[in-house]
Amino acid sequence: MKKVVAAMNMTLDGICDHTAGIPDEAMHQHYAELLNDADVALYGRITYQLMEYWRPFVKEPTGEQSMDDFAVAIDRIPKIVFSHTLKHVDWETASLADQEIEQVVSTLKQSGNGNNKNILVCSPSLIVALTKLRLIDEYQLCVHPVIAGDGLPLFKNIHERMVLTLLKTKTFDSGGVILYYKPIKESGTYA
Repeated sequence: MKKVVAAMNMTLDGICDHTAGIPDEAMHQHYAELLNDADVALYGRITYQLMEYWRPFVKEPTGEQSMDDFAVAIDRIPKIVFSHTLKHVDWETASLADQEIEQVVSTLKQSGNGNNKNILVCSPSLIVALTKLRLIDEYQLCVHPVIAGDGLPLFKNIHERMVLTLLKTKTFDSGGVILYYKPIKESGTYA
């Protein structure tokens, strides 16, 4: 069965802001590999529209290998977009979800497709929704050495206790650290 992986960049104070981080070459390469090793990426409207930034670099590369590799990876991966306001998407590898997120994720987890590649969840709102549904198998949180002070906290609107176990870490020269967590069960249910 496929694994649902929540992958998100955040600041030290827990804020999701793609402009606040300190990406470096190794970090771009890491995320290109993460995308290449996944079967599909799930986005909300806002994050999807932010990722459209990378589209031009497929045809007109920047010349920086890690950024260009990321642009190719984000262009290639199938994307499912959850939105109540978008009526269509024109990125060839993107489609609008036609079911609720719980149904889409359950179907994706069961689909064979001949592989067990991950299902990436790449938007704060979707991570929160799937956390509440207890459908996240692994959190990969890249914490940047920045205090944003204001913005959207990743786990906004999570009101129940949840215990995670640290699987491993990965540190970048920029000072960013990816924390790999798995939810653990307490007393027979997810806490």
